[in-house]
Amino acid sequence: MDFQQAKELDSNYIIHSYGRFPLLLTKGKGAQVQDDTGKTYIDFTSGIGVNALGFCDDGWVQAVGAQLASLQHTSNLYYTEPCIQTAKLLCEKSGMKKVFFGNSGAEANEGVIKAARKYSFEKYGEGRNTILALKNSFHGRTMAALSATGQDAYHNYFFPFVEGFAFAKANDLEDTLAKMTPDVCALMLETIQGEGGVVPLDKEYVQAVAKACQEKDILLIVDEVQTGMGRTGTLFSYQQFDIQPDLVSCAKGLGGGLPIGAVLFGEKTETVFGAGDHGSTFGGNPVVCAGAVHILQTMDDAFLQSVAEKGAYLKEKIANMPHVQNVTGLGMMLGILLDTEAKPVIHTLLEKGLLVLSAKEKIRLLPPLTITKEEMDQGLAILEETLNAL
Repeated sequence: MDFQQAKELDSNYIIHSYGRFPLLLTKGKGAQVQDDTGKTYIDFTSGIGVNALGFCDDGWVQAVGAQLASLQHTSNLYYTEPCIQTAKLLCEKSGMKKVFFGNSGAEANEGVIKAARKYSFEKYGEGRNTILALKNSFHGRTMAALSATGQDAYHNYFFPFVEGFAFAKANDLEDTLAKMTPDVCALMLETIQGEGGVVPLDKEYVQAVAKACQEKDILLIVDEVQTGMGRTGTLFSYQQFDIQPDLVSCAKGLGGGLPIGAVLFGEKTETVFGAGDHGSTFGGNPVVCAGAVHILQTMDDAFLQSVAEKGAYLKEKIANMPHVQNVTGLGMMLGILLDTEAKPVIHTLLEKGLLVLSAKEKIRLLPPLTITKEEMDQGLAILEETLNAL
């Protein structure tokens, strides 16, 4: 199938809810991917942060393939070893206590919302159920996750929303503390607002709201769907803010290309769900979890240090390029603000062989964490050449 055939069939049979680029991808390895003509591209997107180890990592493929050949699925009525191993590694590496598995980041965020409300209901009774989220946040496309998203652009057409959500200004301590009213059971935040434009929260702000949450017994929820799994140079980004959340949602890089979501529970919340309180048919799927075990085992201290170093290298190189006003983010989650519109630049980069993303008015980079220096330099050369030509 060539691109024109693919485009026509896509138009005929797939809902047009994505603004697709004119590109038919066929195979990839590491940080490189080919289209139907055999042209090779450097990938600075990793499937929007999913392919943490790049395309078709040998160890991941072997782990997934071996599990697929022995047991592809069973229900959560039974135990499976990959599910248990993944949960154990997540808890050991995060300092959290228990895990619930689902299929996506949005589903994980549904889980943290339910857990927060049940915790508060059991301890304080009815009426203390508001989730305080931050303006400019993004937590997913399902109705509750969308209700927790602090961007009006995502809300149009879908009214009415799920009740029980309020919003505070990110990095505004006074406003956030004022919104911690007696009806609030949890504060939900991203340490870096990814879809909001790769906007990091200030460490002092995060620590101050975490302290206030502890004092008021308001649960602290950290959405690590995009920032987790080594993306920022630590397994979870909150580990750079010197806080310990009560609930954490993660997904994307945990699956390495297969669908998974997870809720991590801290000491306060580890017993909040009992039998029948929550569930997910495909949650903890053994094939997906077999891949997740390999990913978590790969992300040791040396690996995470390399991510931090690569991110610093990219940030320094890009900051000195023409038309770049600033570079935001941590590790290998970066946002580039140009003095010109980003969208035409993104399309030119595609034509030249570099895949990047957008986040509001910025170019967003989420390269595979395993990308080599040579591949980074190839991508940076394309970016600099394109910016020089503006």
